[in-house]
Amino acid sequence: MSFFRKILHFPFLLILKKIKNFRWWIAGLIGLATAINYLDRQNLPIALSEIRKTIVISDVDYGLINSIFLFSYGTMYAIGGRILDVLGSRAGYAIMIVWWSLSNILHGLVSSVTGLGLARFLLGIGEGGGFPGSAKVVSEWFPGKERSLAFGIFNAGSSVGAVIAPPLIAAIIAVANWRWTFIISGLLGLVWVIVWLQIYTQPLQSKFTTDSEKDYISTALQSERDANPTKENRVSWLSLFKDRDVWTVIIVKFFPDSAWYFFIFWLPKYLNDVRGLDIKGIGAYAWIPYAFAGTGSLLGGWLSSFLLKRNFSIDAARKIPLGIAAALLPVSLLITSASLNMAIVFFSMAMFGHQLYSTIAQTLVTDLFPSKVVGSVTGLMGCMVTYGAMLFSLIIGFVIEKYGYGPAFLISGLLHPLGFLLALFLIKKNKFISFIPSAT
Repeated sequence: MSFFRKILHFPFLLILKKIKNFRWWIAGLIGLATAINYLDRQNLPIALSEIRKTIVISDVDYGLINSIFLFSYGTMYAIGGRILDVLGSRAGYAIMIVWWSLSNILHGLVSSVTGLGLARFLLGIGEGGGFPGSAKVVSEWFPGKERSLAFGIFNAGSSVGAVIAPPLIAAIIAVANWRWTFIISGLLGLVWVIVWLQIYTQPLQSKFTTDSEKDYISTALQSERDANPTKENRVSWLSLFKDRDVWTVIIVKFFPDSAWYFFIFWLPKYLNDVRGLDIKGIGAYAWIPYAFAGTGSLLGGWLSSFLLKRNFSIDAARKIPLGIAAALLPVSLLITSASLNMAIVFFSMAMFGHQLYSTIAQTLVTDLFPSKVVGSVTGLMGCMVTYGAMLFSLIIGFVIEKYGYGPAFLISGLLHPLGFLLALFLIKKNKFISFIPSAT
């Protein structure tokens, strides 16, 4: 072993060979990747007021840049899901995060709207594989009754990254300039890849997993396969386009995700344009809604798992949290008429509700499909809903420039209730994969 490889391995030699409940450490690791993903993604919205001092960016330009990102992100969501199913979680995830980290660093080197658009396009290609990869890891490491909580943990990473972003970016800009925010966050992703390649394998091959945990995971997953033999036969990627269940999970997420991307891309700009906050003010306020969003991720996963343990059907355990979440989003209609503090409260409630909703909506893929196609199905779902968000972003830029933020918040506040009503109508009880109870 070379000296360099010894240095890389040294920190992991200090870790105990066997770690109890190591699968939850895996959930935390992909949660950290998601946090880095959202830190990278939030650099542009948060630093926009500073970037505009050197690069002229109109509302229409900004909407277009976001749409370019969403186009490549959505396209790679589908392709990336297939790549992950072919290459496997370990190699596929590593490739994705190396790509998006280098693309993020590129943002700090450009000097025009065109350059930002190109960098954003490349960032979307890499980040498009993030959530399909996380979904695939969860399907490989977690039995059905634990998946919603595991999804909640890694989905909470998006909010952790977004919470860290405003104060961190403001601090970096105060010390250096906006370009360094992209460079530093990109380097964090490359460090994560080193850790990932050192410790990640399939559960049965893991050096850190106890024998009892290996038995628990393999027994539970085999029980699911035995209980649902026909589900294991659906492996053709092209056949997924004809599958009613695929279009069901797409539709349930299609409208709510458009609202989510509006909130995350336009919140910092709204605080600057309408509320008059500079980069320090944005750093002081913008993290709060994302903190609530993270809580929504964790609570959604916990609540669904709790209902299952209380002998609720899988159908009820998924739809009850979806309904609660959808009921919170209409508060966003009150944002424009509220004081700054109350506007932040309403933002927080809306983003809490979305992440609660999103955790359950993503879990539906592992409820309806076997692990061998989870990456592909998640990718197709992400592709289609992101294309919807891309079109919404294009439209919303023109709406805001001509009519202001009021109509944008009005539309966004009604999309989650629409998604929930579609879920009630389209998701049938008999479509869920059967879970065989087993003790940890």
